[in-house]
Amino acid sequence: MAIRLVHTAPIVLAAAMLATPGARAADPEVRRTIDRGLEWLASQQSRLGHWSAANNRYPTAMTAMAGLTLLCEGSTTTQGRYAGNIRRAVDYLAGRSRANGLIGEPDQDDRYTYGHGFSMLFLSQVLGEEEDALRRQNLVDVLSRAVIFTGRAQTDAGGWGYVSAQDGQGFDEGSTTITQVQGLRGCRNAGIPVPAEIIEKAIKYIQDCSLDGGAGGVQYNSKGGGGRPAISAAAIACLFNAGQYDSQYVPKLQEYCRKNLASISNRGFGHWHYAHYYYAQVQYREGGKTWEDYRDRVFDRIVSEANPDGSWSQGYIGPVYTTAINLTILQLETAALPIYQR
Repeated sequence: MAIRLVHTAPIVLAAAMLATPGARAADPEVRRTIDRGLEWLASQQSRLGHWSAANNRYPTAMTAMAGLTLLCEGSTTTQGRYAGNIRRAVDYLAGRSRANGLIGEPDQDDRYTYGHGFSMLFLSQVLGEEEDALRRQNLVDVLSRAVIFTGRAQTDAGGWGYVSAQDGQGFDEGSTTITQVQGLRGCRNAGIPVPAEIIEKAIKYIQDCSLDGGAGGVQYNSKGGGGRPAISAAAIACLFNAGQYDSQYVPKLQEYCRKNLASISNRGFGHWHYAHYYYAQVQYREGGKTWEDYRDRVFDRIVSEANPDGSWSQGYIGPVYTTAINLTILQLETAALPIYQR
């Protein structure tokens, strides 16, 4: 059985039209920070259309993440300040689509499932606004093959690893699993058939990795590793993307994340930007005072840490990664992308 949901509303609308009343993105200092960041990010795109992490690593993942950030601004492949950047990113990623459906370069990337998942998410958001019939059909073909690859790459436990189940001898890991599910949700929303059993296995994987019903967080992988705040935040976003809003695991996972992430400090765990990329999505969906209190604190921190050139350089993956994540968080209230909407 395949799940097919045709998204009838425009995939990307002008951010100003959809901004949440009272949104912090309208604050002059936040707006200047976003604008400088977007200009810096756009300037880092190569002539081939891609972005890279430190030491020129992970071009597929960085290109998809940077492209998503530019989409959040409200630009599309045909309209807006960053239309040219987005179009070149789409062409670069579509050109990396292999016969087996993988989007990426397995010979050059030892963690290619990240790039594959983020590429599905980015290209699926583009698909709904693509006006050229040939380009649109190419995206449908790329994403349809990508879904098939994702299904075949899933482990018996229901998760995904840094590489396919076959290449990784069945190894799975929580963060890559979340990336695949969010990418699949984007494809499904764009009208690409997604087999229901893939999502069902992934949901069970998250449940099986949840310690004490979620009260202890989500562990590193199906073999153990202890509860991880970053993966736990991503797991909630993943469950929401899978339509599991009323899952019995969600309240306990939310409480675990509140204990470990709500202070927005770095204490007790790594991968701050990854954790808050997903935790911000969770808090935004919750809305109200919960979102506003968290938003004000995390926005203040992000704005204060920006470099004069508009980038952010915290973390070891590189400034493109950190800048893309921070700008996505700062632009959540524009509601320009369905995958991030309430």
